[in-house]
Parts: sequence; C-alpha cells; structure tokens
Amino acid sequence: MQRLRIAFLTKNFDTKGGGAERYAVALAEQLSERHEVHVFSQSVGAMLPGINYHPVRWAVRRPRWINQLLFAYATWRMTRQGYDVVHSHENVWHGQVQTLHVLPMRHTLLREKSGLKRLWKLLGMVSSPRLLAHLGLERSRFQNDGRVYVAVSETLHAIVAQTYKGSERAMHVIPPGITEVAGAASAQERLASREALGLPLQGRCLLLVGNDLRKKGLGCVIQALALLSDPSDFVAVVGHVGQRAVWEAMARDLGVGSQLHFLGMREDVGVAYVAADILVHPTLEDTYAMVVLEAMSHALPVIVSQAAYCGISAELTHGVNALLLQDPHDAHALAQAVSQLRDSPDLQKRLCERGVEFAAQRTWASVALRHERLYADLRGIAA
Repeated sequence: MQRLRIAFLTKNFDTKGGGAERYAVALAEQLSERHEVHVFSQSVGAMLPGINYHPVRWAVRRPRWINQLLFAYATWRMTRQGYDVVHSHENVWHGQVQTLHVLPMRHTLLREKSGLKRLWKLLGMVSSPRLLAHLGLERSRFQNDGRVYVAVSETLHAIVAQTYKGSERAMHVIPPGITEVAGAASAQERLASREALGLPLQGRCLLLVGNDLRKKGLGCVIQALALLSDPSDFVAVVGHVGQRAVWEAMARDLGVGSQLHFLGMREDVGVAYVAADILVHPTLEDTYAMVVLEAMSHALPVIVSQAAYCGISAELTHGVNALLLQDPHDAHALAQAVSQLRDSPDLQKRLCERGVEFAAQRTWASVALRHERLYADLRGIAA
C-alpha cells in the first residue's frame, strides 16, 4: 500500500512499561519499515531508528487526571493536520484508530454493583473530578464518528461492546505478537543467563513478569513456593517492585525468603525467559497477557489463570499448550500444577512444543499487516 504519515499517541513509549506500552513500541517499529511514523509521548525509553519523536511536555505530573486531560488536548493540537492516520493508545477524545488495552473504567466501577451499592457508587463517581475526567474522556473515545477500535483480546472486545453499545460495529480484535520464535534454550545458555542475572545456578526457576505484582498474583506464587517439596525451587520476578519489603516479609514468614529473587524492570526480558524453567502467571486481571505469548516463544511451559481472568487463555487449551488455573487465588492448585510438570516430562514436553506452535502463528509482522488493512479501509485506498 502507499506510504502513510501515521501519528502514534502514547504517554510512555518504552519496552519496560506494561503490555500497552510494549504493544505500541512493537507496532510502531514494524510500521516504520514502510511508513512515516511519528510518536507523540511524554516519556521515551525506546529510541528506534526511522521513527520521528515529538515530546509532549509534562505540564503537571500530579494529579494524573489533569495530566491526562492536558495530554489529550496537547496531542489534539499537534495532530490536527498533516497526518493520514492518528492512532491512539491512550484515553483521549481524538484519533481515527483507538487501540483498547484495558477494561473500560465504566465497566470496572460498576461491575457486580446493583441496588443501593450501584447508587452509592454512582454518587461517588459524579462527585469525583478525577473519575468524571477519566469517564468523560472514555465516553468521548466511543463517539460514532467513523473511527475504528482495536481490542487486544476477544475478552476485552466482548466487555467493551457490552459497556458501550454501538462500538461493536467498528470493533476489531488484534492481539499482540512476538518478533520471532526464540525456541528452547540450551543448558549452557540457561546457566549463563542465570549467572548474568545473579540467580541460583541449580534448581527450577519459576518466572513471574509484571509491574502490578499484586494483580499478577505474586502473593499466590509465594504461597505456592512454600507448598512445594523441593527447596531448590525458586521464584524470579521481573517488573516494577513498589512494595518489595512487603513481599520479602511474606516470603520470610512462610520460610522461603531466600528463594525469592527480584530482577527489577528490564528492557530485555528475553534473558529472564532463557534463565527460567516455567512461567507462572496467576493473574487476577489481564486483558491479554503478552508475557505468556513471549514465554511460549521461548519454549517455556506456562501456568496461567483461566479466561475469566486472562484474555490469552480464551485461545489456550488446558493440558495441550498451557495449564489453566480455575482460581488464581488458589496456591494449592498452583503448587500442584508446578509439581505436575516436574512429575510428567511428557506433559512438559507437550506444553513446550505446542506453545511454540501457538506463538509462531502470532508475529508482530502479521499484527502490523492487519493494522495496515485498517488504515487502508479508513483512507479508502488499496491495501
């Protein structure tokens, strides 16, 4: 298709961010090979060749809702002219393409609320400038004015369609991808990665990746670690650790303090996948869970929450390409799944092989092509 001038809106353009940020970076990198990509961001941690960067000044950092409004206004002013497509990964009122990474706030605030509880919640919403600002921006995203929406999972698609009637007609589901299939690491590569990360060279490494560690289920993982019979098992955690002392105290109280290792935020998570034996992801809420896909591409068996909690799990089959947890709070079930992999080499081998097959069908190159078709439809040109 013809070369387009594309504006990308994301407050944090950084691979060390969460799934939304990593999605935006990977997609922009792919599209920049064929199009002129301009990134409008307040912070940039990924400086990629071939991409034009436009800093959006931090007028105020706190409160966040004011910063969100100012970011929306600033990027609206900066992208009103000169771009074929404005693609937003943020909660703003403008942009022909709106990628949805998180549950709608309207759904989150009111789910499982009825009667007086719902009324009380509504009263709290209308009396909060913060909530009104975010909800107002969110509502403005779903104006029926010819824009299109991209949900990162079928689960998110269903919730958004139910929350904002009419969005269904313009909704597309385009999950994240991987750059390439890394495949299984050799024993020498695993040892080298563990040494580089300062991890124990012996024992099974259970890897957890995420920035909101409470939501990603670290508490359940620590409890499961205490239930495992092998004292050489250990947990490695990649991501932002806001309450490290709390998690370390919990591990000490359960007698596994020396088996918990924090690796911090990493731009290259690949070295952690190479060091690990299993990815554990008992998440309480994930619209997709890109880390599960990435771990599969490294031929790691994955243990992940079922589809009610994690978007990618709707595409997985228990015992075939993953082990699915019915309840992410159940540490006994998680410990049993870990032990099951230890006791059944055939199961582990099957999960690794089928996981690689699953990941190989989902690449960032194919994700970019699907977006290009959306852009072409918007512009009325041939893809």
